[in-house]
Amino acid sequence: MVKKTNLADSLKKASEPQKVITNKTSQRDQPNNDAKSEVPPSRVGKKAIAGHFDPAVSKQLRQLALEHDTTVQGLLEEALNDLFSKYGKSPIA
Repeated sequence: MVKKTNLADSLKKASEPQKVITNKTSQRDQPNNDAKSEVPPSRVGKKAIAGHFDPAVSKQLRQLALEHDTTVQGLLEEALNDLFSKYGKSPIA
């Protein structure tokens, strides 16, 4: 007879973060606390930029991403590069 798995144990295991192998980063890039968090390779060497906006802004941004078959990240990169160009800076986003 096959032993049934406990649903609670399965859910707990599924909710645990998965370890991601990343490239070695410099000491400066590591968090100062003892709990080392793993970073996905696509975020190594990157810095998050955030702001607080009306929920309608978020909804419209997601709609634009869907309409243009891109991501919110892609639209934000485009917008930042346009802003940099407007002020005479290099488009580096």
